Amino acid sequence: MEEIVKHINDTNASYRAMGAGDAKNTDLFLDNDHYELFKDSGDQITVRYNKENLSKAILFIASILPRKYDNSAVHKTISYSTAFVLDQLAFLDGFFTVDGVRVESRTQKWNARKDVLKANGEIDRRFYFNGLLEDINYTNYKGENKSAKFTIRNYFAGGYSDLHIKKANDGIFDVWITNTQTPYDDGKEKHHELIDDKSLPLQQIFYGAPGTGKSHCIKDDAAVKVADAKTLVFRTTFHPDSDYSTFVGAYKPTSIEVPVMTIIGKEQMPVVNAQPEKKIIYSFVPQAFLQAYVAAWNNPDDKVFLVIEEINRGNCAQIFGDLFQLLDRDKNGCSEYPIMADKDLSKYLNGNDEEGQPVLTNKDGIKDGKLCLPKNLHIWATMNTSDQSLFPIDSAFKRRWEWVYMPIDDAGKNWKIEVNGHEYDWYRFLTAINKEVFDLTHSEDKQLGYFFAKAKDGKIDAATLVNKVYFYLWTDVFKDYDFESQKAFKKSDGNTSIAFKEFFSKGKVDEIMAEQVLINLELNKPKETAEE
Repeated sequence: MEEIVKHINDTNASYRAMGAGDAKNTDLFLDNDHYELFKDSGDQITVRYNKENLSKAILFIASILPRKYDNSAVHKTISYSTAFVLDQLAFLDGFFTVDGVRVESRTQKWNARKDVLKANGEIDRRFYFNGLLEDINYTNYKGENKSAKFTIRNYFAGGYSDLHIKKANDGIFDVWITNTQTPYDDGKEKHHELIDDKSLPLQQIFYGAPGTGKSHCIKDDAAVKVADAKTLVFRTTFHPDSDYSTFVGAYKPTSIEVPVMTIIGKEQMPVVNAQPEKKIIYSFVPQAFLQAYVAAWNNPDDKVFLVIEEINRGNCAQIFGDLFQLLDRDKNGCSEYPIMADKDLSKYLNGNDEEGQPVLTNKDGIKDGKLCLPKNLHIWATMNTSDQSLFPIDSAFKRRWEWVYMPIDDAGKNWKIEVNGHEYDWYRFLTAINKEVFDLTHSEDKQLGYFFAKAKDGKIDAATLVNKVYFYLWTDVFKDYDFESQKAFKKSDGNTSIAFKEFFSKGKVDEIMAEQVLINLELNKPKETAEE
């Protein structure tokens, strides 16, 4: 065997953002029969790439965007843009530059492995390579000096790509990629990745500091992991006034129009040309949980998501009530302990909607008068750890959920703070201010995530910095601690604390004072903006 062709499915295709850290999915799994090609090469091989081939591969990926990528195990999507293409081609120019000279081919070392221990304790018997990452410095299409990591996985399109590996006469393995016209599944990667129903978490809570992208992650995961099925999403937000009726449903007054009637002889007849009268009646109004419940039972082949934002801002015991028991799922993903539906719920689920159609077409959803969560209903939630003291979640409730921690990471957006005619790197600011927060509080709960503030065209202006970021730090963090022990909110003498009102002058943000905090944090020397 001198050449193999490996069809690429999602297990080996994970596009990584250019600023991503060392994500776990940077290995390349092959079939065991491919081992014959490498068995005499030891525990490391040298592979060779061709620039033209990888350029075509990235252009193909651009043509099918948006698609998923894996950034530190957080699945996201990336949309097509000219900037994406130009930056990728600029990166390839950097990769195929050796000692200042541009080359058409380049080599890399891969480490060979077998019998991998998986997270669930099982042994993955497939043959695979790791060590595919390599740090590259390059100049992007804007002329800025950047660094990123090269991995061949960035050039695979799951379902579309074929990977060719051929041993050349010099002992080096040539690697190139071709793309099929239509995606297909060769069936060789089943049960190796999160591609079946059982691997998609039924109940999970994304938790972390404010601005870490919890809601965004839910949105992308729900769209990405079930791309082969129809996805129905129902959203609600918990707050201190939330209760069972606002989560499940209740009878509420509703207005309906009825014709004006008159009596002619002994019969009631509608009055001709009379405007209908409005009448108030009480009818059962389903809320987010019941809407998702009905959709899941009525659409068993689809994935249904009930997304609860800020789950800890409401009293979960009060809101869920006896639905709490349904959260125990059996091995098939259904509720292990169904509960009896109350009279109102039972009447609604067994009744018809406003158009006269059955509310629940699949009567298993109210079988024997009981409620049972179906296997296609996923309940996902977010929890801001800085607000965890509002309504503490008890351990019995917690253990029925999977928990996904959202760390404070550089999202690779290259956002800048623009203040007083200078630019500061947003992530460097976050790193510095979060250190101050941690030193004061000894907790990550009050720290700031990358998306705590939103940039406009890649820039966070002084007004956003002061009114959103500084205001949060002042009111929610530093007010409870000794201001003398921190250095961010200090004047240039390093001793006098800055009062929040001093960030304003004549009703506007004082950019000189706003910049003082950035200087005190000892960020990089300010770079003059283009206007200067």
